[in-house]
Amino acid sequence: MKSKPQRTDSSSNNVIQVHLDASFFFERAVRELDRNHYDKALKYFRKAVEYEPDNPVNHCNMAGILSEMGDYAGSNEVLEHIMKHVDSGMTECYFYMANNYANMEQFESAEEALVTYLEEDEQGHFLEEAEEMMELLSHELKRKPHVKRIKAREGVAEHDYARSLLEEGKFAQAAEMLESIASEHPDFVSARNNLALAYYYMGRFPKAKQTIYDLLEQEPGNLHALCNLAIFYQNEGDTEQVALLLKQLLTLVPFEQEHVFKLGTTMGILGQHEAAYMHFRRLMKSGEAGSDPSLVHYTAVAACNTERYDTAKRLWQMVSQLDPESEVPKFYLDQLHSRREDQSVGPVSYHYHLPFEEQFRLWEKYGSHVPDDIKKDPLIRSSFFWALHHGDDATKANVIRALRIIGDYEVQQALTSFLEEEGESLELKQMALSVLREIGDLNETDMDDGASESLSNSYGQGTPVLTQYRFGRSEQGQESSPVLDDRQQAVVDMALEKMNKRSEHLREGVQHLWADYLMRVSPDMPAIQHTEGWSAALEYLTMKYVSKGTTYSELAQRYGISASTVSRYVKQIDRVCDIQHRIEHIFQALKEKKS
Repeated sequence: MKSKPQRTDSSSNNVIQVHLDASFFFERAVRELDRNHYDKALKYFRKAVEYEPDNPVNHCNMAGILSEMGDYAGSNEVLEHIMKHVDSGMTECYFYMANNYANMEQFESAEEALVTYLEEDEQGHFLEEAEEMMELLSHELKRKPHVKRIKAREGVAEHDYARSLLEEGKFAQAAEMLESIASEHPDFVSARNNLALAYYYMGRFPKAKQTIYDLLEQEPGNLHALCNLAIFYQNEGDTEQVALLLKQLLTLVPFEQEHVFKLGTTMGILGQHEAAYMHFRRLMKSGEAGSDPSLVHYTAVAACNTERYDTAKRLWQMVSQLDPESEVPKFYLDQLHSRREDQSVGPVSYHYHLPFEEQFRLWEKYGSHVPDDIKKDPLIRSSFFWALHHGDDATKANVIRALRIIGDYEVQQALTSFLEEEGESLELKQMALSVLREIGDLNETDMDDGASESLSNSYGQGTPVLTQYRFGRSEQGQESSPVLDDRQQAVVDMALEKMNKRSEHLREGVQHLWADYLMRVSPDMPAIQHTEGWSAALEYLTMKYVSKGTTYSELAQRYGISASTVSRYVKQIDRVCDIQHRIEHIFQALKEKKS
């Protein structure tokens, strides 16, 4: 009789152990989802939920698949479970539920869920879609749904304007406005995310990071904040923190197009090109989004970085058709052949603009006649500001020359901040001073020997190097000041005490600004009930004029008040004095008085 074959010890050593966890099943689900195998994707998402029942993202993924498959009631059961038992703060579930009810033609229930979303959701990611659905429900119900308030609309108009400033590359102005919004509406998450980006674009990385830390304490799963923080860590070279965040981000499959786009670009910047390609391909399939040249470019970049060169070529040709004036697709199509031949060339940037070196070549071509749309391009501006802080000396010199052509408020702030930095070469600081004089931020006359010596001595020591500012004569050609009562005197005394490390010119400027304000409102003197607010406003307006980059938030912290309080008193003084005009005269009078 033949014996049965026995398993030997050596055969057991060939078995590969598979670690089954939520991430394993999630990855399987995403793979099936990409193939449009919804039934298999659902099966794997269910397994992910079994392994991590407290993770709301797993539940939400399952609800999304059920909705895609037409099981709207089943999807809503999952969403209700999330709100009751997993994460009651995931208010976007109400929006998903409203969609499902509308698809089932249960319009009363859809209205109830949608109103709850509008009244409870602070971020407003689906605000536009929710308002469109509200119009549909009004038509179906033949009445207007009753909404007491739209929580995400609080501060929205100001936030929209601040976002437009960001888009124009006016980062410092955007930061000031966003600080005020975030102070008055601490639950306005989008404003705080954009504030972090404004700091980042200005090169103020510690403040950018701290803003995100504070936001994530309040809302740990905020996708935009997690993506921004990962990029900040990447910028610092903190590979350990990047890896931790990547582990979390790679498990996400967002449904909203804005979130998919954010996650896709983040994956690309972090070097996860395969994941980026998957997200961008999803967006390309969504119809309308596929006609956006920047999205098609991002997809082409991801294709190129994953060695899908034929796909990249086809996509960049599509970009050329969608945006025929752009130099971007032409540049990368020209580069594509050499990339095929030389695999060692670094990855292509995901930004929809030319590489930094190419931007300089274009600026040289335009000379001093650079078109306004290029000057205002936020990606170009942020590249310049970043390079001013982190490039080598040759790059910094090129940036300073380029900033002379832009020559606006943001440039003045950036160059003034550069002059105050330790470790920068004397030659670069002299270049920056020259540009500031040319664009009008410093006195047009050359520095005297004493000022030059001050500049030389300040190198590497962090001592302020700007000792001469533009000054002018008051309109009357002479100075006078009112007699101050105790409360009015307390305002200027507090400002001077807080500014004890500032230059004498700035301290005198504060005194004259306060005197000017009081003379203009006389005899209707204001009731001084908030000394700190008035003092902070005086310092802010004086520092702002000389482009020192002080913000409401920084002064609020120094004076122990809120940023909105600083903003309120700044506006009150500015309304009376026409600050830009008046401070110039005040400083001019001080200069002539000393001479």
